[in-house]
Amino acid sequence: MRVSALRDNGDGSWRPLMQVAAGRRYRQCGNYIEHQVCNWMVPVESDQAFCVACRLNQVIPNLSRPGFRDHWYRLERSKRRLLYSLIKLGLPLHSKHEDPVSGLAFAFKSELDAAPGEPVMTGHAEGCITINIDEADPALRERNRIDLQERYRTLLGHFRHEIGHFYWDILIAGGPHRNAFRTTFGDERHDYAEALNRYYADGPSGDWQNRFISAYASAHPWEDWAETWAHYLHIVDTLETAGNFGLRIENPVVGGGLHRVAPDFDPYRIADFAPIIEHWMPLTFALNSLNRSMGLQDLYPFVLSQPAIDKLAFVHNVVRAQRAFIDGYLGMPGVANAGATQVPGLFGWLRRLLS
Repeated sequence: MRVSALRDNGDGSWRPLMQVAAGRRYRQCGNYIEHQVCNWMVPVESDQAFCVACRLNQVIPNLSRPGFRDHWYRLERSKRRLLYSLIKLGLPLHSKHEDPVSGLAFAFKSELDAAPGEPVMTGHAEGCITINIDEADPALRERNRIDLQERYRTLLGHFRHEIGHFYWDILIAGGPHRNAFRTTFGDERHDYAEALNRYYADGPSGDWQNRFISAYASAHPWEDWAETWAHYLHIVDTLETAGNFGLRIENPVVGGGLHRVAPDFDPYRIADFAPIIEHWMPLTFALNSLNRSMGLQDLYPFVLSQPAIDKLAFVHNVVRAQRAFIDGYLGMPGVANAGATQVPGLFGWLRRLLS
């Protein structure tokens, strides 16, 4: 999980320049060689043509259509950032090829290539996350955001929300957290289709901001979980980035003195949730203020009520419990349970590849 430049060995392989990875060799992902949409690497000893991110693809866009390669590039960039977070959190990550029942797959589709009358909806079903590639068009995505009266809509947000549904099936359904989930989020057995129809017909309740992280989260406990999960990933990833840049927030305190926060810890690995939220609130206030100084929308246009914070803490504790199981029973401290995938070899210099 370190950053490194790479040097071309001249034989199709590359080696990291950092000393800690001396002797390791990699080759480019097949989706870079052929389409220039991926910049992750594959260990030379692997028999896989694609990197661990691209091996999750089930359907890619029709590249014969103008502009679709650029859409695909934007989708892959957001997906790689998502996977970085999942790996750092130590979450189980298997492809449908490895595990047809509970594995993960991505399908990037367009209505232009769908069967007549077949809608292409962004969503999750049985481990397959579908993204309508229109969302990779900034103008169309902004129009959708306005039409749906949303405060926030990004490609990365879609990925983080839909993977929340995937991990509800993995971590909550039928597991030890089910009753605690219902206490915190509500009973997911309420009819899902009926709840969504009611939400789109009537809108959220007038007091949703007192209990939910977003208006859409109020539609059904499953959506509440997915929205909370997405926000949790927003928070830990942004705090890590802020910490890597050495950002520090100082605010005057009534009566004199300064209140200082500096996210100098690893939010992906910290056991207690309290420092995460204590650092997050002042950081978002500062970032939103900077955006307003440039005439831009708030970077984080949300207000966190105490019930929403409690739900974020619940997600954090579920993730921590999963990591404790992985570390304790598989002997892989700090590394995701990726089955046959050799995570350290694939991601030894991952941060460079997110650009």
